[in-house]
Amino acid sequence: MAEDSLKLLGNWVSPYSLKVKWALKLKGIQYQYVEEDLQNKSPMLLQYNPVYKKIPVLVHDDKPLAESLIILEYIDEVWKQNPLLPIDPYERAKARFWAKFVDDKCVPALMAAFSKRGEEQERAIKEAHENLKILESGLEGKRFFGGETIGFVDIAAGWIGRSAQMAGEIIGIKLIDAETMPLLDSWFQDFLGIPLIKECMPPQDKLLEHIKELHTKNLTAAST
Repeated sequence: MAEDSLKLLGNWVSPYSLKVKWALKLKGIQYQYVEEDLQNKSPMLLQYNPVYKKIPVLVHDDKPLAESLIILEYIDEVWKQNPLLPIDPYERAKARFWAKFVDDKCVPALMAAFSKRGEEQERAIKEAHENLKILESGLEGKRFFGGETIGFVDIAAGWIGRSAQMAGEIIGIKLIDAETMPLLDSWFQDFLGIPLIKECMPPQDKLLEHIKELHTKNLTAAST
């Protein structure tokens, strides 16, 4: 495939962009990456996602797709090699459930634990722990959510471990560890240990600096 027929509009710090990068890398697909400034959105982004004006956007043969999970499914439908979703309909449905659970339940609780203060933060931390424990149950008897190889749910959830670790360092708590969540912790280590996955990760020091700046801004905004 010609590189100019496939573009990804994303941002280096966006976990949603990272999901798409992982999927494309796993499939061995060549594409053009366009880094977007989220404060000054490009005419290209506004053209291809005029409703939400958000990243990521995958543009295939000049046809745009938005929303990371939809993009992952599209990639899996178009490029059959190294499938992300299971063949069995029931297992496919379960994979979609877990991926949506990550976006709808785990992510908001983690963000609240990171950005809130006082009692609100305590409630958010408790909710984050509960949701992560539920997510961990999807790993019982398996190395990855996809079984012995990484798949749809691994890609959808893979960035959570690193982000939770860094956020925990900043606010002084452990959200995922080997004692309370052994399966999730082991999965996180195995997943990020895969060279293909590592290659797409942003530099750890740069990412940590960004998260610290974001935390400071959140606290400043909350106190004004």
